[in-house]
Amino acid sequence: MRYSAYIKYSNIKNLFIFIVLLSACFIILSSDNAYAQRPLVRFFDVIDYDADWNRLVRPSFAMSDPDTGEIYIIDGHGRVIIYSSELYPLFTMGKSHHVELPEGLALDNDGNLYVLQSFSERFPRYRISIFNSCLKWVRDISFDVSIGEKPFIPYRMAIDKKGYLYIAGIRYPGVIVLDKDYKPVDLLAPVEDDKAVTFINVAIDDDGLIYLVSEDKGHIYVYDENREFLFQFGEKGGSAGKLSRPRAVGFDSQRGWVYVVDYMRHTINAYDKNGGIIFEFGGMGWGEGWFRFPIDISVSKSGDVIVTDLFNQRVQVFKPY
Repeated sequence: MRYSAYIKYSNIKNLFIFIVLLSACFIILSSDNAYAQRPLVRFFDVIDYDADWNRLVRPSFAMSDPDTGEIYIIDGHGRVIIYSSELYPLFTMGKSHHVELPEGLALDNDGNLYVLQSFSERFPRYRISIFNSCLKWVRDISFDVSIGEKPFIPYRMAIDKKGYLYIAGIRYPGVIVLDKDYKPVDLLAPVEDDKAVTFINVAIDDDGLIYLVSEDKGHIYVYDENREFLFQFGEKGGSAGKLSRPRAVGFDSQRGWVYVVDYMRHTINAYDKNGGIIFEFGGMGWGEGWFRFPIDISVSKSGDVIVTDLFNQRVQVFKPY
C-alpha cells in the first residue's frame, strides 16, 4: 500500500515536471523573440598585440577596409594600428605620422583615410586629418561647429558616396553633415516625445543608408541616401534582445544583417534590414566570445565580425556560420 502510494506520488511529480517543461518550451517557441535561437556567428580569433608585440591597450575603434581587408584599430595610446586581413600587425600611425588623439576613422571612394582627432597641446582645435591611399598626410581640416547652445564634441564620422561627411558628437542632438568643402550643410535631428534625440555614432551601409545611433534612447534611426528619414528600430531595455546603451553598428551586406554593439549589456545584437531582431551573442565575461564593455564594431567584406572589447583590452573576431 505504501509502495503503491509512492508510485502514484512519483507519477504525479513527473507529470508536473513534464507540464512545466512543456509550458516553458511553448513560451519559447511561441515568443516573437527570434534571438532565442543560437548565435549565427562563432568565435574565430583575437587581436591583443600591437605592431611592437606589446599587449594591446583599450582598443576603442575598428574599421575594415572593404578593398584590402586590412583592419584599422584605434588604441588607448592614441594610435592607429593597421593589421592585415590575417590579423598580423603591419603599421602604426602615431605622433610622427600626424596622429595624436584619434577618435574615429573613415575611408572615401578613392581610398583616402580620414582621421577625426581631438584637440591637443599642439593642435588646440578638433580636426580631421586626411591621408592618401599610401597613408601620406595631405591636409588638416580644423573646424569648430556649434549649433545652438550645446557644445559639439566630435566623436565618430562616416562618408557617403558623394563625399559628404557625417559627424556625430558625444550626446549631441543631431548629426552634422559637411559638404565636399567641409562646410556644414545639414543637421539630421529627429525629435521624439517633443525632445531632440542625442546621438553617439553614425554609419553608412553599402546601399547608402545612414544609421544614427542614440545611446540614450536605445534606438537606431535610419535615413536614405538623400537624408530622408525611413524608420527606427531597437527597443530600450536591459533584457535579452533589447538595447541598454548601443554604441555602434556594423553591416554584413551579404546576409543583410545589421549588428549593434550594446556597451552596457556586453552583447552584440543582430537585426535584419527591417530592424527585426535575429539573434544576439556575447555577455559579461573574460573568455573567448565574452565581452567587457564592447564599444565598436566593423564587418569585413567576407562577413567577419570585428569587435573592440574595451576593458578586456583586445579585439575579437567572429565568423558567420
